Amino acid sequence: MHNQPLNPAEFEFIEDTLLKYGDDHSVLNLAELDGFCTALVSGPTQVDIAEWFPAIWGGQNPDWQSPDECKRFIELSVRHLNALAATLANDPASFAPRFEETEHQDQPLPLAEEWCFGYLRAMAVSNWPELPAAQAAQLQAIVTCAEQDNFELPADLDRAQHQQNVASVEQAARALHDYWVAQR
Repeated sequence: MHNQPLNPAEFEFIEDTLLKYGDDHSVLNLAELDGFCTALVSGPTQVDIAEWFPAIWGGQNPDWQSPDECKRFIELSVRHLNALAATLANDPASFAPRFEETEHQDQPLPLAEEWCFGYLRAMAVSNWPELPAAQAAQLQAIVTCAEQDNFELPADLDRAQHQQNVASVEQAARALHDYWVAQR
């Protein structure tokens, strides 16, 4: 129950809550929260909720409409975090980041940029130390993607290269999780 994946209605509640209380300094959407949670469960040490929860909101907890709303958001966020941890530990091949998706030339196209923002935000909260060269190279796939500006995709976008870049983010997340698990 504590690591059961969220259902669509629960993800919708999280997304709505992020939109309701978010600002320019907070996690703004589900993709970014997913990347944030992935880095938290993948890092060198466990981070206490008292540290990571305020980081979702840019350091300032929202002025919640009700205590129940806050409680539900926390419970669902923790359950999502636990589900990610269980998946990465027990069935890493089924790990699938919750990337955003857009249409490009009438075809769906995944966007990993927001997910990568969240991942890097959680790395900062977790105080990741410097990585060895091989892992630093893997992390670079996430950093590079976070630096992209995918708000206006060029008409001549190389779809194959874009898909490869997105896949490299997913591979890097798995590899970095495996690296830190072996170090703990």
